[in-house]
Amino acid sequence: MQAWRLKQLGWKQRDIAVALGASESAVSQWVAAARAGGSDDLLARPSPGRPTKLDAAHLRLLPDFLWHGPEAYGFRGEVWTCGRVAQVLKEEFGVSYSTSQVSRILKGLGWTPQVPITRAIQRDEAAIERWRAEAWPVLRARAKRERRTPVFVDEAGFYLLPGVVRTYGPRGQTPVIPAWQTRDHLSVMGGVTPAGRMYTLARQESLNGLHGIEFLAHLLRPAGERLLVIWDGSPIHRRAAVREFVSGTRGRVWLEALPPYAPDLNPVEWAWRHLKQVELRNLVCLDLEELHGEFHLAVGRLRQKRHLVPSFFAGAGLEL
Repeated sequence: MQAWRLKQLGWKQRDIAVALGASESAVSQWVAAARAGGSDDLLARPSPGRPTKLDAAHLRLLPDFLWHGPEAYGFRGEVWTCGRVAQVLKEEFGVSYSTSQVSRILKGLGWTPQVPITRAIQRDEAAIERWRAEAWPVLRARAKRERRTPVFVDEAGFYLLPGVVRTYGPRGQTPVIPAWQTRDHLSVMGGVTPAGRMYTLARQESLNGLHGIEFLAHLLRPAGERLLVIWDGSPIHRRAAVREFVSGTRGRVWLEALPPYAPDLNPVEWAWRHLKQVELRNLVCLDLEELHGEFHLAVGRLRQKRHLVPSFFAGAGLEL
């Protein structure tokens, strides 16, 4: 179209070719086509190709079929693969597609390959949603009224085995990361506040109720004189010694329990995920001492990124 406009302005075809970076023969063909049939003959006319086997109505139905889960179609396990989706397409619509074609169809529908989250069957989804929508706003308002600092607390284990993400290597030669094959690990108790503060207690041994008391006593110093501690129903949280310590604080520490089997409600879980998958990814430590040091460096880096903490609460579905 630009070549035709320049030709109408009196440009020579050779000058048009130089200006547009095209060959003179191409410019000649464009000008001839425009003279013969007008400028509309220069518009692109892509080939429609082979008609699709699935129309728009079928594509609108497919996500609803998939939401019922693979087991509804007789597959074992709640995991969708392109091969399984191809069988659903054949069963529901009588059309056959290769796995590569199914991948393109799913991408067009906004479905992408993802790592699923494992959740306990014993979860009470209604209770969890009520806690998120009703209990948390009440707790937040009460904490503000009583000038308490809300702290979500949880535990995690950091192992010597590296949390491998991805790395580059020569084609056909799988990279190897040497690591000690051991279950020795660093036990960590941590807490985050809506203000973006993070507190940790790390030990090279399994945590128990006494460590919980130690952590609560530590929180009373930097986090605030009055605390709202929200954690799960772990046995180490229910120890009699923990209850006695809380009673001895004379109301300075107020404990609240999360619903059972709901780790995703705790923002600290998202902090652990960030530490393992981002700050400590692909890290190989020779012993627990080195891991201990690297962990504290990683926590230090996370503390410098206080803007990330609101995303941990957002991941848990909790409004600040």
